[in-house]
Amino acid sequence: MTQCTKKRKHFLALHKPGNPFVSPNPWDIGSARMMQDLGFCGLATTSSGFAATLGRRDYAVSHEETMAYASAIANTVDIPVSADLENGFGESVDAVAKTMTLAANTSLCGGSIEDVSGDADNPIYELSHATARIKAAVQAIKKSGFVLTARADGLLHGVTDLNMIIERLQAFEAAGADVLFAPGLPDLDAVHKVCSAVSQPVNVLVLFGLTQHSLDDFAQAGAARLSIGGALAFNAYGSLAGAADAMLGDGKFAGLTPTPGAKRIKTYLN
Repeated sequence: MTQCTKKRKHFLALHKPGNPFVSPNPWDIGSARMMQDLGFCGLATTSSGFAATLGRRDYAVSHEETMAYASAIANTVDIPVSADLENGFGESVDAVAKTMTLAANTSLCGGSIEDVSGDADNPIYELSHATARIKAAVQAIKKSGFVLTARADGLLHGVTDLNMIIERLQAFEAAGADVLFAPGLPDLDAVHKVCSAVSQPVNVLVLFGLTQHSLDDFAQAGAARLSIGGALAFNAYGSLAGAADAMLGDGKFAGLTPTPGAKRIKTYLN
């Protein structure tokens, strides 16, 4: 067993339903190093956060740019890293298989695939095609130990029926996904229903109406992993914008006074 395979096995073992670990989302190498040194045991990249570093919106980053960014994060920290691979950068099963094969040949421990088509009129793939894409991804990473997270993104695109989301997650589980993910769950009751409806570990995006809850709350609901998407990245950019507005608007510089957290940044620099 290679060192990479051992690390991927360890990453999968971290996913314990009812005992979730927090997997924050770094947007660059510096934030990844900080998160590792703060004590997190696993990370996941963020497509929206990374796109912001390039001055772009989410989904406006190329396959090559995403792989370079995700690989750089994985190579700069010792803890496991899972990559946000969007929809696999292609509609066909072959495109997904190619993306997963490339990812599995890096230092990444896992990656997620969305069921989003990119078509504004029909943003979510038909279930049969979405499932075929997950099957292709599973086949592509066979024996590599790469941890596949299958996403049902309907809640972010107008779907309101939680049962439809659960149906898709169950299909992705049957197709061989290691971890299941339905971003946009509105409350703890929905988290509990999803976790109870599947056997594989569930990742929960802690945004929207879920930020008021604690780690213990998510544990009781059955979650195995918690992520936060681009939230930290946009909080950082928000702090920059607030300080800049004060300088430009009022000519005041109080926003530049280091916070307790800011004073610790130098400890993460080589």
